[in-house]
Amino acid sequence: MNIQLANRVMALTPSSTLAITAKAKELKEQGENIIGLGAGEPDFNTPKHIIDAAFQSMNEGQTKYTPSAGLPGLKKAIIEKFQRDQEIAYLPNEIIVTNGAKHGLYTLFQVLLNEGDEVIIPIPYWVSYPEQVKLAGGVPVYVEGDERNDFKITPQQLRECITGKTKAVIINSPSNPTGVLYTEKELKELGDVCLEKNILIVSDEIYEKLTYDGMKHISIAQLSPQLKDQTIIINGVSKSHSMTGWRIGYAAGNKDIIEAMTNLASHSTSNPTTTSQYAAIAAYNGSQEAVEEMRKAFESRLEIIFEKLIAIRGFHCVKPQGAFYLFPNVVEAAKNSGYKDVDAFSEALLVKAKVAVIPGSGFGAPDNIRLSYATSLDQLEEAVERIRKFVEEKN
Repeated sequence: MNIQLANRVMALTPSSTLAITAKAKELKEQGENIIGLGAGEPDFNTPKHIIDAAFQSMNEGQTKYTPSAGLPGLKKAIIEKFQRDQEIAYLPNEIIVTNGAKHGLYTLFQVLLNEGDEVIIPIPYWVSYPEQVKLAGGVPVYVEGDERNDFKITPQQLRECITGKTKAVIINSPSNPTGVLYTEKELKELGDVCLEKNILIVSDEIYEKLTYDGMKHISIAQLSPQLKDQTIIINGVSKSHSMTGWRIGYAAGNKDIIEAMTNLASHSTSNPTTTSQYAAIAAYNGSQEAVEEMRKAFESRLEIIFEKLIAIRGFHCVKPQGAFYLFPNVVEAAKNSGYKDVDAFSEALLVKAKVAVIPGSGFGAPDNIRLSYATSLDQLEEAVERIRKFVEEKN
C-alpha cells in the first residue's frame, strides 16, 4: 500500500543524534564497552517518598480520569511552588499540567501559531524547539548566541530579528545544551524588547533547580507584573526530582492561552497520567532534601570533569552554571585529528575511543559536542581519559 504522509511530518528534520545513538547501541550489543555521555536525564532514582505516594494513590483507587488541565491538588502544589521559589502568584486557571514539559511546549505552539508565524530561537537550542514550531505551521527564526558571550543573545540581536510576523521568543535558562544562565539584568533587557514589540516570551525553566557556583535561577516572569503577563513558563518535575519517565510538566501564564491549551489537551491526551500527578504532588509538597543532594552531586562532578576536559588539546568550553551538560567547542581538535568536521570526529570517538557524545549540529552549533555528566564520576573520568588519549594519539 502506497501511503502519502502528511507534509508537516515530511518537513521534520531527522535528529542528528539518531545515527550515533543507533551505532552506540549496536556496539554495546556486540559486547563493546561503550561509555554513553548522551543522557538527558538524571542518573538518580526518583526519591522514595514520591514513589510511595504513587503506590498509595493507586491503592486508594486513584486510577481514573482527571480534569484535562490536571488535578486541583497538583495545581495547588505548583502555585505554592511558584510562590515559594519565585514569589509569583498564579491562579488555577493560569496553570495546565501536561504530559511532560515537552508536551507543554508542543501544545503551546499548536494553540499559538498560525501558518507563517515566526518564533525566535536562540542558538544553541534544544533539538525539539524548531521541529515543534514547524509542526504548528510556524517558522523558526534563529539568532546565534556568541560563544564569547557565553552563548547568550543580546537585546540588540533580538530586536534586529523581530518582524511583523514574530509571535514569540524562547528563553531557556539554565540552557540545554550549554548550561548557561541569564542574569537578572540580561533578562530584564530582553524582556523590555519583548514588551516594546509585544511578543510572547516562552520561558523554559525545566533545569531551574540545577544551578552551581552560587548562581540562582531567575524567572523572567518574576521581574515585573508586565513581564509576568507577557510570559508563558514551561517547567516540570523531570529534571528537578529525577522523574523523567513519569511525564509531568506544566505551563503557567495567560488564562486565555492556558484555556486554549486545555481545550486542545482534552481532545488529544485527555489528561496527564493520574498516578504520576499524585507523585508530582508529593514531589512539590514533600521534602526537597533529595533535590539538593542531587544538585550537589552534579556540581561536584562538574568541578572535577570540567578541568580535565579543558586540558584536552583543542577543547575549549564555557563553564556551565546549570543543568548537567558540557558543551565544548572541539573544532580545533577535530581538524587536528584529521576529521572533516565535528560530526565525523564524534563518530570516531564512538567507534575508536568507545565514548558516545552528541554532535552539536543537532543543537545548531556544529563546532561543539554535548557531553552529559549525569552518570557516575568513575565513568566520566574514564570517558574523558579515553577522549584525551584518542586526541593525543591522533596528533
